[in-house]
Amino acid sequence: MAITGASQVLKALEDEGIQLAFGIPGTHNIELYDQLATSKSVRPILVTDEQSASFMADAAWRASGTMACVNVVPGAGLTHAMSGIAEAFMDGIPMLVLGCGIRRDTGKAYQLHDVDQQALAAPVTKGTFRPERGEDVYGTIRNACRLAREGCPGPVFVEIPANLYLLRQPDSAPWQDEKSIIPPISPELLKQCAEVLSKAKRPLIYLGLGAAGAGADLVALAEKLEAPVSSTFQGKGVFPESHPLFLWPGFGAAAPPFARTVAGECDATLAIGCRFGEVATGSYGLTPPAPLIHVDIDPRVIGRNFPADIAVNGDAGEFVRALLPMLTARAKRDELRMQIHSGRAEAAAEIRSPSATGVSPGRLLKRLQEVFGPETVFTSDSGNGTFLAIEGLELDKPGKLLGPMDYSCMGYSVPAAIGAKLARPDIPVIALAGDGAFLMTGLEMLTAASLGLAVAFLVLRDRELAQIAQFQGVAYNRKACSQLPDYDFAAISAGTGVECLRLKTDEDIAPVLEHAKSILSEGRPVAIDVAIDYSRKTYFTRGVVRTTLGRLPWMDRIRFVGRAVGRKIFE
Repeated sequence: MAITGASQVLKALEDEGIQLAFGIPGTHNIELYDQLATSKSVRPILVTDEQSASFMADAAWRASGTMACVNVVPGAGLTHAMSGIAEAFMDGIPMLVLGCGIRRDTGKAYQLHDVDQQALAAPVTKGTFRPERGEDVYGTIRNACRLAREGCPGPVFVEIPANLYLLRQPDSAPWQDEKSIIPPISPELLKQCAEVLSKAKRPLIYLGLGAAGAGADLVALAEKLEAPVSSTFQGKGVFPESHPLFLWPGFGAAAPPFARTVAGECDATLAIGCRFGEVATGSYGLTPPAPLIHVDIDPRVIGRNFPADIAVNGDAGEFVRALLPMLTARAKRDELRMQIHSGRAEAAAEIRSPSATGVSPGRLLKRLQEVFGPETVFTSDSGNGTFLAIEGLELDKPGKLLGPMDYSCMGYSVPAAIGAKLARPDIPVIALAGDGAFLMTGLEMLTAASLGLAVAFLVLRDRELAQIAQFQGVAYNRKACSQLPDYDFAAISAGTGVECLRLKTDEDIAPVLEHAKSILSEGRPVAIDVAIDYSRKTYFTRGVVRTTLGRLPWMDRIRFVGRAVGRKIFE
């Protein structure tokens, strides 16, 4: 029996297990929204801006492992959502971007919103699709979702012409899920890996988010090799950070001295599920101890930034499970474990040093974990807040710190917290938003209030674009266009129906967080205006400045240093 294309789309979403569809309805997709209103499993969420819709869908997957959908109208809806789509693309997050297209049955030009959407979406998606016949709508969406999930995940874009939504279409063409088969890892490669790791006196294990599928086997691997473990920023929590062999998120110039020392004493690197990207490596400020074994499901990343002595294209979980029986267990190295323990304790003491002028970021983060528990999901924003969270939070599971990493898009934290809470209503969710990033998407607090979502929105206020202001202060001894105009955060919160608390000093941390917890227990969101003290620069900031300066030609180094020193003396 013929049904509308909108009904076929809804059936495809339901069969894919998609539970959340974020967006804003428009003239081209009102038929779809009418169908969504009848669904018992797919929940449409109205947002204030399509950029937020894509951030919410991104975070929903990061928090729950369930893919979400972004519904956009043609043209402006897509371009508004592009920031979040690109973030998902750069960070390897599966997402269905369900675009709407102009009518293709009228023969008329200059239609409303008419731009080449596939050309816009192609650079930031794994694939773009547009069914030309009604009977192909269902299968097109299913194929797109399969592509989004398989291999290295990422967003996909499907444009449904408006006429296919509106009009009754023939029955769906037969469709069969043809799951891609990942080639098994060759026994010869596994043997080579085992030989290299067995010969190494102290191998280093470096894990990205792609290693998450190996689960508890990663702990068994580290203990069998008695090897220190470092992670990328996205991979934070993939290996439990409370474990005595966990070193630090990173091991180069952007890490504390003890982590650099431990890594420098290693004589091999096993890198799993990582790309050695610019952010995680502190502007490429590290060198993996050779020989390097690089394992990844995406063959394009292996050896791309650092030459791999052994390249293994395959699934992380399969690789670790196959490798473990080939290794001989080593004796526990108490000296190594003590070296890591004392180094991390010293770093933690520095990070949690008290503030004389406001709120210590390290003390705030520690108390947040104590008050809200280990299951809490934190969302961060581009810039200083992310790096503070990476260094200040101790996580034992992946998917607990959601941040915009490789695309590093401002405005992520507030909508991401909403997406995470909708996907995981059973766990606490806390947004760590910079005061500049908040100005981009902070009105989504209205969405949280209208839906009755118990999310805590912490706005870290120093009235600067902190990360850039710090870089400017060090490199130029001058800050240009990075100071923010002040705003009344309490009034903005009140206008969105969210109660606002003020957190001014370290002494206020405990009582304010307990008050916030009581508000959340009533099923209401809460905002906290945090007078954050950014005077202590993160290890990341210090390391990146050193690395970047050291990479410049000598004459330019002298020019940069001389200019900064001269301004400090004379200005």
